[in-house]
Amino acid sequence: MPENSATPVTPAPVPVPAAPSIVSSAAATVPPLAPAIAPPAPIGRIPVVEVSPVVEGGRWPAKAVVGEVVPVEATVFREGHDAVAATAVLVAPDGTDHSWARMVDVAPGLDRFRATLSPDATGAWSFRVEAWSDPYGTWAHDAAIKVAAGIDVELMLAEGVALFERITALEGLSPADAKTLHDGAAALADPSRPSPARLAAALSPEVRDALGRTPLRDHVTPSGTYPLRVDRPLALAGAWYEMFPRSEGARRLKDGTWRSGTFTTAARRLPAIAAMGFDMVYLTPVHPIGTTHRKGRNNSLTALPGDPGSPYAIGSKDGGHDAIHPELGSERTFKAFVKEARRLGMEVALDLALQCSPDHPWVTEHPEWFTTRVDGSIAYAENPPKKYQDIYPLNFDNDPAGIYAEVLRVVRVWIARGVTAFRVDNPHTKPLPFWEWLLAEVRATNPEVIFLSEAFTKPAMMHTLARIGFHQSYTYFTWRNEKTELAEYLTEVSGPAGSYMRPSFWPTTHDILPPYLQHGGVAGFAVRAVLAALGSPTWGVYSGYELVENVPRPGVEEQIDNEKYEYRPRDWALAEELGISTLLTRLNEVRREHPALRQLRNLTVHPTSNDQVLAFSRHLPERVSPDGTVLPADSVVVVVNLDPWGTQESMVHLDLAALGLAPEQQFVAHDLLSGASYGWGEDVYVRLVPQEQVAHVIHVSTP
Repeated sequence: MPENSATPVTPAPVPVPAAPSIVSSAAATVPPLAPAIAPPAPIGRIPVVEVSPVVEGGRWPAKAVVGEVVPVEATVFREGHDAVAATAVLVAPDGTDHSWARMVDVAPGLDRFRATLSPDATGAWSFRVEAWSDPYGTWAHDAAIKVAAGIDVELMLAEGVALFERITALEGLSPADAKTLHDGAAALADPSRPSPARLAAALSPEVRDALGRTPLRDHVTPSGTYPLRVDRPLALAGAWYEMFPRSEGARRLKDGTWRSGTFTTAARRLPAIAAMGFDMVYLTPVHPIGTTHRKGRNNSLTALPGDPGSPYAIGSKDGGHDAIHPELGSERTFKAFVKEARRLGMEVALDLALQCSPDHPWVTEHPEWFTTRVDGSIAYAENPPKKYQDIYPLNFDNDPAGIYAEVLRVVRVWIARGVTAFRVDNPHTKPLPFWEWLLAEVRATNPEVIFLSEAFTKPAMMHTLARIGFHQSYTYFTWRNEKTELAEYLTEVSGPAGSYMRPSFWPTTHDILPPYLQHGGVAGFAVRAVLAALGSPTWGVYSGYELVENVPRPGVEEQIDNEKYEYRPRDWALAEELGISTLLTRLNEVRREHPALRQLRNLTVHPTSNDQVLAFSRHLPERVSPDGTVLPADSVVVVVNLDPWGTQESMVHLDLAALGLAPEQQFVAHDLLSGASYGWGEDVYVRLVPQEQVAHVIHVSTP
């Protein structure tokens, strides 16, 4: 039987709407302070407490996407010994009850109930939990014990007959269930049959299943109704590919100077990116770059003639955040790039970096938007001992209304040009009220637009950015290498935090080359790709990952000859020799083929006997679509050798229940990377040679 009687819905393709016209900045206003939270309601007849997913008591909505299987939990109990039960109810944006699911007691003795719900459209949904007294459950428990013991047999049967008079009168029964319940009632009331047979008819699995679909409920007590923000599927699950468009097609001229790549030359790389299965092409800033204090190669303080500078030093005489660097092309060629990406089944994300070069037009037009030191100079960005002399940070306290309106205008300029996602640079250095307001404003007109938070920062800030509206977040995955810390982190991000923070796993970025990849070779890059692609529904790679670019600049976790400060054309033909691009392609294929890998809150870590071997799984139960189609269960087990240099052997102890299997059940383990199949059970021996295969990615197949 499917896990939910009322059911998750198969996600339908969500088209990207055409961009609206740019809204005037005059429409933007700074929001007032948040209203006071309403006083709590009194306890109900059947208490319902500790409802989840609820973010800060409902101050911000929990998150879901179309087709996501959303776990709902609550603690439900009552006085005495009568049976209690609970129902999770999904409420559509129009306020009507969309679907419901009978909750299951997942912690006997602790009164913790759980079910899953699945929205089938974007919008402002909500949910509640209804607790109720279960008269059938109470009678069934007591009657089974007493009749077996010969105590009050006739009385218990008579009470059952009276109970079934109410049950058979229930509204909403299907014809099949109505017949099952009437037949059970008739058998229970038949005095010519032995008492055990009469009771067995009323307690049959068929009767219980029918009442699971349409239960008899007394003292129904609803919890509060809690918000659930539902986005399109790409907000939860997708594969991102980062590129510097100026490097694609860049070439050195005979005189030693460089000619920048353009949107037109960068578009020639798109078919290869699409062929690897990526959904989103993320571009670093494409705006004019300042010349004052321009950084040279490898972040040197002195730029040589022809050095392109960091694209994060935004703004020059050619314009600011709404402008396009003239060497990259024009608005026409940018839109052509977007059109080509969409033709290939991808979308375009753009870096939103809210800082300015000293040459940015805002510096002269709005000097009040910056911090002025006592000596009259404008303060550049610092993160001591790091200094960013080529960047002025904005000061949101000096003219918040003006800055808010201008940033919203800029964002809408790029949405109008076809951008459907923004990777936000250093959001933790800007005020949270600004982000909460901006994200709400954009959602109101363009709910399809996705914001990825690049917040490698303290946990409180990272999590609060997610709570206030960011769709996705970079994480600490990049620095989690050991088995124990990886297991803990996978469990953390797929647990309760998954109701508001959607993790995006990146093995590297243009800023970060972690030590593991500096020393791990090709196998190390393969290990981290498997962990990122299958450990999170959303993941990404920075261009050059296919070429195993792993040489650091001395003393820092950053690539030498960093693309932030110079052109970096690549010989992509070398990627096939290394095999990483082939692996990336297969990982993205596996993700698309298996819906369990496009969920977040369904991960289980399994014990292994070797600290160099990590095992985890994702399981999606059988479920029912809106048209009544039963969608099969899907389970994938990932076993990874974390040692990129040595062969590792281990026993893997699988939690079969987490895979939807019965105790001691055997199954066919089909390796989605190698194509091999094995007979697996609860305890499995594995041997992984990193030079041959760094991981098993197992589809669980049962007869």
